[in-house]
Amino acid sequence: MHIETVRLTITEFRTDMAQAVHENSLDGENRRFLPDEVFETTEEAEDTIRFLMSRYGGTEGPLVYPVLLKDGTQIGHVQAVSAGNGEWEAGWHIGSRYTKKGYATEAVAAFLPVIMRQLGIDRISGICAAENTASRRVMEKCGFIPEYEGNGCYQGKQAKICRCVYLKDGTGDFRNAASPEGGGRTD
Repeated sequence: MHIETVRLTITEFRTDMAQAVHENSLDGENRRFLPDEVFETTEEAEDTIRFLMSRYGGTEGPLVYPVLLKDGTQIGHVQAVSAGNGEWEAGWHIGSRYTKKGYATEAVAAFLPVIMRQLGIDRISGICAAENTASRRVMEKCGFIPEYEGNGCYQGKQAKICRCVYLKDGTGDFRNAASPEGGGRTD
């Protein structure tokens, strides 16, 4: 996978990204909302990257791709994870040093149509803790449709959640309300 937007590149992981993955995983918001994506050591991050790299080319997932600034700085990731029964869930994380700049919206808006075509799916869900206003805003800006808000399982525990869905529109094209900075180009 290789997606270019005006400010970002979404590509495949390399093991030399382990230090940045480790550092980005340690921020407070990641610990709070995605505790299973915290890597206490660079070695832990590298082991996970090796596993994720082994998933490329398949359709089982998880399909996780780093988000880079144009200078090559790894700032986070986007992902599609099988939820079973042919259902898929989108996810993302941008390190706290890079938040509040629109990078998550830009990355997710460019990623969704590409990964959905790759997987041959017409819908993908986004789920977050109801209190995670940043992720809720990303879903809203990217054209997700609210589907459920209430109690549900999140990160293996019962919590208040927000679940939205992103769909192909009636013409077979993908919804994209965000159109961030000119959208994305894929190679």
